[in-house]
Amino acid sequence: ACDCIFRPICFSGIFPSSLKCSDTMAKFLVSIFVLGIVFVFSSSASDLKIEVMKPADPCTEKAVLGKEVSVHYKGMLTDGTVFDESAKRGTPINFKLGSGQVISGWEKGIDGMCVGEKRKLTIPSHMAYGKRGVPQAGIPGDATLVFETELISVK
Repeated sequence: ACDCIFRPICFSGIFPSSLKCSDTMAKFLVSIFVLGIVFVFSSSASDLKIEVMKPADPCTEKAVLGKEVSVHYKGMLTDGTVFDESAKRGTPINFKLGSGQVISGWEKGIDGMCVGEKRKLTIPSHMAYGKRGVPQAGIPGDATLVFETELISVK
């Protein structure tokens, strides 16, 4: 018996008549449905997006939690407006990965990066500066931020 929300599918001719809609089939369909819903919500626009622009070949050293990392970056709004660029200052940013010294989007986006690798991080506001933003730096509240990053070193 297929007494579930998928009963109409089981008996509507979608499945070949040789397939019976058993309880196992019903459980399978429910599992697929639930996994689909979880996937849709977990891969929504509110997630961090990491794009490898230039892989390190070979990867000799990776950024891992607890290590001191040195990163060059360019920070932009989604419209391309640049609000900060470490190369213009001539010095990369240095911080201990996982220590909370930088926004959470950076913590997650830099973790696992190889020395010499370049990544583009698209960071939703809740993983950056949230509703408050940083007006003095040109970052409005609720802004999604884009960072082009290059891992310089790991210590």
